Amino acid sequence: MSPILFYAGVGLALIALFVVVFLVIAPPAPRVPLERRVAPGTTHVSALTKITDRTIAVIDGVLKRRKSGMFGEVELELASVKMTPSAFVLMVSCTAVVLGGVGVLLGGFTLWTILLVPVFAALAPLGAKIVLGVRAGSRRSKFATQLDDCLTLIAGSIRAGHGFLRALDGASAEMEAPMSEELARVVNEARIGRDPDAALDSVAARMRNDDFRWVAQAIAINREVGGNLSNVLEQTANTIRERNQIRRQVKALSAEGRLSAIILILLPIVVTGFLLVIQPGYFANFFSNIFGILAIVVAVVLLVLGSIWMLAVVRVKF
Repeated sequence: MSPILFYAGVGLALIALFVVVFLVIAPPAPRVPLERRVAPGTTHVSALTKITDRTIAVIDGVLKRRKSGMFGEVELELASVKMTPSAFVLMVSCTAVVLGGVGVLLGGFTLWTILLVPVFAALAPLGAKIVLGVRAGSRRSKFATQLDDCLTLIAGSIRAGHGFLRALDGASAEMEAPMSEELARVVNEARIGRDPDAALDSVAARMRNDDFRWVAQAIAINREVGGNLSNVLEQTANTIRERNQIRRQVKALSAEGRLSAIILILLPIVVTGFLLVIQPGYFANFFSNIFGILAIVVAVVLLVLGSIWMLAVVRVKF
């Protein structure tokens, strides 16, 4: 037997004995909990939290000096994002850094890296903008579907003897978001002195809802000339309910066209990506001469124009 192997075995045996004695058999040193080592009334803040807070403060200072930002408070509020603009910008920036690192890995530290890094990094703010737009559109759509039930509830409260603002307050407590949030905003603004009609108009503009704008106008006219507001709201609710029913029928009838448009738009993109993954050299000739590059540019332009055309055709404005 080699002496080196013998001494190596003895050393490993001694290390194993050390582990057994000091880490398994021997009792661990007593540790005082963190709660007992911190003064009462103080909270422990980690170093990462401190760095994050300082970064957010710097970003917040930069955003305040600018009159308009890419991600403002109104845009985040419409998308139901419970974050400050500075925190959201920090999250998007971190995502852009991560995606830029993915571009570096995919580029393999070649000339393609110079192109892939900014493209992948730009996907973070672009994706965030798209997500905020989709969430805001979904919130506005849900607001429109809740409007007729909300008007019926407000009309019932007024008929029971409550005032208009008290009826709005009750409806904000009974309805779900986003209707409850918007009505609560109107009530709070009216309590601090803003005209309720102006508050209702701002909600209609923020939600981009013509039906609610008509409701706000009907309420403003009723407050000026008088009359039975509960009957006006009930008739308006019935009209909006019938309009929503027709809108849902139109949406169901146009679903096939919208699905066909989505499939036709995604089909060339998915097929191209699939071929690039399984057969990278399939498109090599397109990038090796000017005619191939022109063909790719023309194909992309035609795909964009065709997508816009199909989306415009299947979108039924009601």
